[in-house]
Amino acid sequence: MKATIERATLLRCLSHVQSVVERRNTIPILSNVLIDASDGGSVRVMATDLDLQVVETMSASSVDQPGAITVSAHLLFDIARKLPEGSQVSLTTNDNRLEVKAGRSNFKLPTLPRDDFPVIVEGDLPTSFELPARVLAELIDRTRFAISTEETRYYLNGIFLHVTDDSEPMLKAAATDGHRLARFTLPRPEGAAGMPDVIVPRKAVGELRKLLEEALDGNVLIDLSASKIRFTLGGEGGVVLTSKLIDGTFPDYSRVIPTANDKLLKVDPKLFFSGVDRVATIATEKTRAVKIGLDNDRVTLSVTSPDNGTAAEELAAEYKAEGMEIGFNANYLKDILGQIDADTVELHLADAGAPTLIRENEASPALYVLMPMRV
Repeated sequence: MKATIERATLLRCLSHVQSVVERRNTIPILSNVLIDASDGGSVRVMATDLDLQVVETMSASSVDQPGAITVSAHLLFDIARKLPEGSQVSLTTNDNRLEVKAGRSNFKLPTLPRDDFPVIVEGDLPTSFELPARVLAELIDRTRFAISTEETRYYLNGIFLHVTDDSEPMLKAAATDGHRLARFTLPRPEGAAGMPDVIVPRKAVGELRKLLEEALDGNVLIDLSASKIRFTLGGEGGVVLTSKLIDGTFPDYSRVIPTANDKLLKVDPKLFFSGVDRVATIATEKTRAVKIGLDNDRVTLSVTSPDNGTAAEELAAEYKAEGMEIGFNANYLKDILGQIDADTVELHLADAGAPTLIRENEASPALYVLMPMRV
């Protein structure tokens, strides 16, 4: 193989694929990226961790000799980062080495044969639909903070995607860790009818969100089956991310979304966030709870810590129901408030022991449920 690629092109491509590669690997080839140069002047780069695979095609300045090789992903990325801006990088294979040349720099890196490189077999992906990249990015941003990190409840370690035929057909995304739930809904895209319920793993969600950042103006093609999902960004010659899905059953989360919470609190989410953040300064690991006292058009936030004393703050708000007190994990509450871009947020409450529904308003696509804490 012999190919010449502009440094900026190589660096951008490697930055997309190398983050899939785990730093520690018991299988040496999984530390590598596959570089495949073809006659047509394009170079394909692939990385995988056996559950997730990213493939990107970039255009080369020239391909003098087609061929394929695998080389350490993080090493090649670090070299590309440090090469001079604007330089042309030549990649040549010779005697089981990859020679990387740019200007006066010359590196010879160990390689492994391309035939040993594992590829995820996608099989048949019968469901296929498109979403605008911005919508997909918002769907991820509004839900992924609630993904569980508990490995024992592996079926909660991702975002659950499913379609429903409520009053109108919808595509819904949900994530929960048992303490809070985030759900985002949008009209069902054409082609998504009859799709299987799928759970997209946390790592795939994180890698996809990074890739979306550079492709927000386009559309994303989503192909899936009950066991695999593939996201294609940037059309032909773009980036393709393929992931295995979590093999498990997501709980029926609709049962925990309260429908009869009759006490309504309306408050400015930014002021509420700042107030919770301030009083939670004295909270310790054991006392993460912030107590919220509700009275006529007034909210009192307070935290009591045996080690650090007490803190309290009053906020103006709209509240007409009978007075009550409820406690929440301060970090969980801030995570949800940080998702609200509007001037007001609605908290629908029942009592100190019941889950609270939080949303911007009735029409907003995002909805959150937060379990209270004893305080």
